[in-house]
Amino acid sequence: MNTEALAGWLRSVGVPDEVVSIGSEADNTWCLTHEGDGWEVFWREQGNRYDWARFSSEDVACHYLFGRLVWAQVARGAVGVLSPQAP
Repeated sequence: MNTEALAGWLRSVGVPDEVVSIGSEADNTWCLTHEGDGWEVFWREQGNRYDWARFSSEDVACHYLFGRLVWAQVARGAVGVLSPQAP
């Protein structure tokens, strides 16, 4: 996964566009930015970074953010485990 594909994947599981900022920082969003030789993921609020994580790989950073946000969707009941289909 890369930053170009990430937004589409997040939309497909119901994460609103306004919750994520890819490539730049914005308040009250999860941000994914390319900083020097790495990638950073964090929540930004009132100009401060929270839950900051740094990765050397774009792929790993994207999967990390995707996982965090999908888990939030599961926790609030927006998406869930599919029921097994009857034979």
